[in-house]
Amino acid sequence: MSIPAAFDYHPAQTVDEALSLLQQYGDDAKILAGGHSLIPAMKLRLAQPEHLVDIGRIQGLSYIKEEQDTIAIGALTTYTQIERSDLLQQYFPLMVECASIIADQQVRNRGTIGGSIAHADPAGDMPGVILALKGEIVVQGPGGKRTIAADDFILGAFETALEPDEIVIELRFARPPAHTGSAYQKLANQASHYAIVGSAVVLTLDANKTCTAASVVITGASMKTERSRAVEQALIGKQLDTATITDAASHAADELELVSDIHGSEEYRKQMASVIVRRTINSALERIS
Repeated sequence: MSIPAAFDYHPAQTVDEALSLLQQYGDDAKILAGGHSLIPAMKLRLAQPEHLVDIGRIQGLSYIKEEQDTIAIGALTTYTQIERSDLLQQYFPLMVECASIIADQQVRNRGTIGGSIAHADPAGDMPGVILALKGEIVVQGPGGKRTIAADDFILGAFETALEPDEIVIELRFARPPAHTGSAYQKLANQASHYAIVGSAVVLTLDANKTCTAASVVITGASMKTERSRAVEQALIGKQLDTATITDAASHAADELELVSDIHGSEEYRKQMASVIVRRTINSALERIS
C-alpha cells in the first residue's frame, strides 16, 4: 500500500490557527512540518490522521539567532539552514556536523529541527544532538508557552512530553564554556541513513586537561534516544587518556534497552555502541582548543 488514507488538509497561517485546529479535531489531527517522517508513515498507512494541520507556512518560526548567552532556533528551521549557519558553526559545530549527514539533500531541504524532536525517532540524528547539548524545547498550547528540558522531553520511542494540543515553536541552547569540544558519529543504515548506532558527545576540560563536564548520548541502539550516564560518570574528573576513554566507552550500553532487528542484534549493537562512543569521544577531544 503506497497511497495514504483519505484526509482533510488544513494549511495554518499562524500558531494560534494551528492550535485552534488541533483543539477542534483532537486525536484525529496530526501536525505536518517538513513531512519526511509523517508522509511515508501515511503512505504505508502506519498513520491515518483524518486531518492534517500544515504548519510549514507559518511565518516567524524559521530563524537562528543569538540572544545574550543563548542561541535560539525556530522550530521550522531546516537542516540545510543549520548546516549553513555560521553562528552555529561558531558555537555548536556538533549541530552543523550532524545536519550535514542526515539522509540526503532533499530531506535536509525540507526536514525541520522542531519536527525531528517532536517525532522522537530513536534512530534519528538530531534528537541525540539536542539532548547532548542540553537544549530546551519551547512549546505552545492553549494555555500559553512552556519550556521543557531536553532530558525531560523524550519519554520513549516516538513518545515525548508534548501534549496533543501543543506545538514545538523554538529550541534554545546555552553557549558552551571555553575548552569545549563536540562530535557526532554513527554507523548508518546505507539505505535510510538512519543510525543503527550513533553517538553525540560534548566534553569540557579545565586548564589542567581534566574533564569537568561530559554529555554522551546514544542513538539507534535502544528503544529511545538517551544519555549514557555510565560513560559520563567514567569521564568526569579524569584526564582523558586512551585507557580512560576505552574503559568509559565499554560502558556505553550498560543502561540501554537494546533493540534487535534485521540491521543488528542486541549483541552487535552493544559492541558497536562501545566502538562508536570511543571514536566520538576521541573526535570531540581533538576539537578542544
